[in-house]
Amino acid sequence: MKTIVITGAGGVLCSTLAIALAKKGNKIALLDLNLEKAEEIAETIIKNGGEALAIKVNVLEKETLLTARKRVKDIFGPCEVLINGAGGNHPKATTGHQFFDPSKEQNDSVKTFFDLDTEGIKFVFELNFLGTLLPTQVFAEDMLTIEGGNIINISSMNSFQPLTKIPAYSGAKAAISNFTQWLSVYFSKVGIRVNALAPGFFLTEQNRTLLTNEDGSLTERGETIIKRTPLSKFGEPEDLISTTFWLCDEGSKFITGIVVPIDGGFSAYSGI
Repeated sequence: MKTIVITGAGGVLCSTLAIALAKKGNKIALLDLNLEKAEEIAETIIKNGGEALAIKVNVLEKETLLTARKRVKDIFGPCEVLINGAGGNHPKATTGHQFFDPSKEQNDSVKTFFDLDTEGIKFVFELNFLGTLLPTQVFAEDMLTIEGGNIINISSMNSFQPLTKIPAYSGAKAAISNFTQWLSVYFSKVGIRVNALAPGFFLTEQNRTLLTNEDGSLTERGETIIKRTPLSKFGEPEDLISTTFWLCDEGSKFITGIVVPIDGGFSAYSGI
């Protein structure tokens, strides 16, 4: 039984991991800016006989993280596993088309690369990269006092192959993968392992309207993704569970510094 801290715990993917990890007897600290969502997941875990604690945290504000760390430590003990799940994209950091075409993009309503908003780009990089670095600074310090400290970051298949239209998000996730490798080396002599999951296309609240229509049919982008995914489907949150279990358990004790694609083969397929 371990004390596991999860950021972005109110989201579809991380809430699924939280519930699954709690069923194995782990104590789960659910950190999220949306306290109501975190509390809903905590209530579900507790109703199922598990142990959970919901805490409102802004992963970009170190003081809130330090407060959360003290509360977790007082109630559950020091953090043994940290899952950095907070992240996301922003419309202001997204282009309107896949390719730049001067003949088509003179319309003011179409956002080109030249129109990308600086604040939107900063938001994406800060949320994904700093939102992983800062929680690690705070909670990894507790891992220095225990054996078997473990950090799992959430990267993306974007880190292997950038997607069109979302340059900031692709770049930020590439930074997460690089940071995972860097951190795994840095912490290697004190017994803290650092790895990452790289989910492919999963339907979440953030991307549902981009990939599916109101009637449930696929958008043009959604169809393109399915055609480029050898397993011909979107991932389901439960598809992340077994790999997370493996990275958390003793069976992966010699594994550090890897980024595991869970993408239905998307990153392996050239399209030919």
